Amino acid sequence: MENRVTEQAKQAYYEQYMGRTHIWGRAGVGLGILLLLAAPLAMGLVLGAGPNWGAAAMGFLQVALVYWTSGVVEFLVYAPMLGGGASYLAFITGNLINLKLPCAANAREICGTEVGTPENDIVSTLSVATSSLVTVVVLMLGVLCLVPLTPVLESPVLQPAFDTVIPALFGALAFKYFSKSLLLAAAPLAVMCVLFVAVPALIGQVSFLILLGGGLSIALAWLMFRRGRL
Repeated sequence: MENRVTEQAKQAYYEQYMGRTHIWGRAGVGLGILLLLAAPLAMGLVLGAGPNWGAAAMGFLQVALVYWTSGVVEFLVYAPMLGGGASYLAFITGNLINLKLPCAANAREICGTEVGTPENDIVSTLSVATSSLVTVVVLMLGVLCLVPLTPVLESPVLQPAFDTVIPALFGALAFKYFSKSLLLAAAPLAVMCVLFVAVPALIGQVSFLILLGGGLSIALAWLMFRRGRL
């Protein structure tokens, strides 16, 4: 009886926590968007200059028609992995794929939490928040040291290393998950490799292919589960 009361209290507290998270998360995202728009508008008002609103609206529509599917797909794929609080932080601070997701995945692996659990929501939120703060500190130091470090950063010797940072990062992170189920990982990976080799132009459309790769993975996992192989 005591255990049941404890679990009910935990569930009630978690629901209260998520309610506050959604309130503050929506307010934070709204404030972030407002600040992003307010800076250029304020500069335009002060300097007496402004864009051609018709041309700006047309440009926005052209970009939105291309990227709206990517935005929807990324939300549907990444939000369940990150949880509520981490999703609000990650989508407003950026660097989602190459920074926030790896941090959250590594934290989840260290803590032993599972996607979709309250524990994973807490761990993901803390990891994404820490990643955001560290990013701000690193950027501040980078700006302060930009002039003396420019010759080093532009060195031809280091350029190949900078070009392979993201593949190296994702390769190391992906291997841990690929090794758990080689068949489940190999099939979507093979399909994506064939598509990229056959149609090189698709390399720049990675976000649109997330849906295809994710769908293949889910379908294959379902079949393997039905056959008792997963």
